[in-house]
Amino acid sequence: MDVLVALLPSPLLGPAVWRPVSKALSLHGWLVKTAPAGERAPTGPSDVLRTFLAALPTDRDIVLVAHSNAGLYVPALVQERRVVANVFVDAGLPVRNGRVPLAPPAFRDFLLQKADADGLLPEWTHWWDETDLEGLFPSAEVREQVKREQPRLPLSYFQESLPAPFGWDDRPCAYLAFGDTYSTERDEAEARGWPVTTLPGQHLHTLVAPEQVASAIDALLGRLGIDPKS
Repeated sequence: MDVLVALLPSPLLGPAVWRPVSKALSLHGWLVKTAPAGERAPTGPSDVLRTFLAALPTDRDIVLVAHSNAGLYVPALVQERRVVANVFVDAGLPVRNGRVPLAPPAFRDFLLQKADADGLLPEWTHWWDETDLEGLFPSAEVREQVKREQPRLPLSYFQESLPAPFGWDDRPCAYLAFGDTYSTERDEAEARGWPVTTLPGQHLHTLVAPEQVASAIDALLGRLGIDPKS
């Protein structure tokens, strides 16, 4: 049975960030599925985990390809599905054993200034100044597609953590970085002996250069010994 490449979008964004890459990976011969957004905005990591698990079949081998905050969910998903490899794409990198906070303390302080009186955060694109978003989207149309899928998460979401059970990374893993935003995570992946690739670009390079991103993922999977007909 062919391996399934499961594209996991950040819970802060939605599946639109993966759609162009999904098409490009299909042209490389991969069977691809993008995890959808939940029916409601998540209130905590259990909601996100439930949505991811609902999208992942139980009867086939799966490669998890996680973007951004979705990377922190990989250890928990590995415990529940037939995961044969993981690729982190400009993503948070879980510890090898323990618990993974959904945001470091300094970033929680940043978010505290963004929450409204009910503790609800604005959509992700409203966390930043317009200058921070320059070049992030290839067009106004694509930006609008992403904007429509962005949920408003509660500040409390980022005060929680996820499990990272010992042995979750016994499976082959790789890291794909866009520029240096996640340089700490990229360096840690290299220290763990994983294949690592860096593409010049910003955090949503999946939208700007999907063919390049798909080719990089395809090449990393090849280095892990995974092929479309595994």
